[in-house]
Amino acid sequence: MSAISDFIFSKEGNQKEILEFFHNFLTTEIGLDAKIRYKIPFYFDRSWICYLNPYKNDQIELAFLRGNELSNAQGILDFRDRKQVSGIVLSSLKDCPMDLINEVLQEAILLDETVPYNVRKK
Repeated sequence: MSAISDFIFSKEGNQKEILEFFHNFLTTEIGLDAKIRYKIPFYFDRSWICYLNPYKNDQIELAFLRGNELSNAQGILDFRDRKQVSGIVLSSLKDCPMDLINEVLQEAILLDETVPYNVRKK
């Protein structure tokens, strides 16, 4: 088993279901590569695009590393007191706005392909 599979199968209930679905969606349907970083799954093409972060209350956050550069025209991204990273908190698969999530993902992938990522150190 891979490190990501081990991570997914260590979770239970909604978290496991959401993690499994989005891991398969991001790697198979979208074609992103995945690695465990900071003990959670990150997904990338040229640079890091998003990650899946489990919360204690049986939720998962699909977070975008360059969220501050995304338009958020869909109105579903939440910065949660962060300056750069924004995300979508998911409680169950049946309530996932997949059409909106897919739009955000496509915008994030386009950003990754067209605008080089520069680390801004303060």
